[in-house]
Amino acid sequence: MNKTKTPVTIIGGGLAGTEAAYQLANAGFQVTLYEMRPLKMTPAHKSSFLSELVCSNSLKSESLNTASGLLKQELKYLHSIVIQTAEKNRVPAGNSLAVDREKFAEELTRIITNHDNINIIRKEMTDIPSNRPLVIATGPLTSDTFSEAIKQLTPGGLFFYDAIAPVVSADSIDFNHCFFKSRYDKGPPDFLNCPLSEEEFKIFYNELMKAEKVELKDFEDKSVFEACMPIEEMAERGEKTLTFGPLKPVGLQHPETGRKYYAVLQLRKENREGTAYNLVGCQTKMKIPEQKRVFRLIPALRNAEFLKYGTIHRNTYINSPKYLDTNYKLKEKYIYFAGQITGVEGYIESVASGITVALDIIHRYYTEKSLTLPKTTALFALQNYTKNYGEEFVPSNFHFGLLPRLDKKIKDKKIKKEYMSKRALSDLEKFIKELPWN
Repeated sequence: MNKTKTPVTIIGGGLAGTEAAYQLANAGFQVTLYEMRPLKMTPAHKSSFLSELVCSNSLKSESLNTASGLLKQELKYLHSIVIQTAEKNRVPAGNSLAVDREKFAEELTRIITNHDNINIIRKEMTDIPSNRPLVIATGPLTSDTFSEAIKQLTPGGLFFYDAIAPVVSADSIDFNHCFFKSRYDKGPPDFLNCPLSEEEFKIFYNELMKAEKVELKDFEDKSVFEACMPIEEMAERGEKTLTFGPLKPVGLQHPETGRKYYAVLQLRKENREGTAYNLVGCQTKMKIPEQKRVFRLIPALRNAEFLKYGTIHRNTYINSPKYLDTNYKLKEKYIYFAGQITGVEGYIESVASGITVALDIIHRYYTEKSLTLPKTTALFALQNYTKNYGEEFVPSNFHFGLLPRLDKKIKDKKIKKEYMSKRALSDLEKFIKELPWN
């Protein structure tokens, strides 16, 4: 094909922007990628690396009977650079894909920086550039200045908050009061489990309820996405919310004595060396002194050294059903949005939006038509969700409820999900073979 490939401008070097840049550059497009860090930092980022993970180091389960497992497998079929890099920098996490955050981001930055077709410009964008096609992937921590520019494109912006879990030093954990085990012994014993008796849990719960929290400003929306809800907000719904949630003890009997516990907090390795552990499910907006005081009530963490405290930060997203068409493209404009700013929630969902946007741009170059993904796939379901959810739009992870029903009834939920995953992957494999550039 002799037609010249139009240069692509991408704003935002997070997971979505990085993935889109790589896919387009590999397809022969010249890409200009704008990233404001380190010239201007966000409240949550700590480095200048592209695709820095701020909330957790986990990309969730790899099992095909889970939504995250299917979505990651679809991304692997499409040669996602984020997933490839994550697998190279993984740390033990049972059936989940967790990474050494620093090594993961450092390697992705190196790959993107050294790509011949990508030019990275470290600059905060203050308005919408005229370049087309344009991809806006500024993420949930979009700067105030650029947020104002986006509002001109999509009036009626929405805001909510994500909470981050603390990280503690492995050397400071009391291993006499915890044990390695995966729930129900599924997979290797990669999680460090910190049990609590009923008395210990009630003390922890009561102090959690009394702890002083960071107050949001009056002009800020105080709604919080359910999947990232701070532990203290869950506790306000009743103590059983914790023992059926992040401190659920079921399937975590002591591996040697068989003893059962009233509550169990799980810790997950934060890096490959195992020198740091993340408090799973303990996202929090408690003030720093309160985090130390409350979490040290857990026996295994009585002398915990906190390497990273939990925080709460703004998450910005647009009213996608009102403004976006197929594949995250702005209606009647050659502008795309990608990542959590579209209302897809989660790391791999952000990657999925980035790769979908890139494929749509490539497909339009070859066919002058929009890409039509197989309707049975997670990739299609995500972009369809942002396009068609309705008036009361809320962000969402991918889940099996977004996929079409099966043509037969299957009672077993796991088998049903595996069947849906195999259907999706089979259809995606056929779809990839028929792409005009393959």
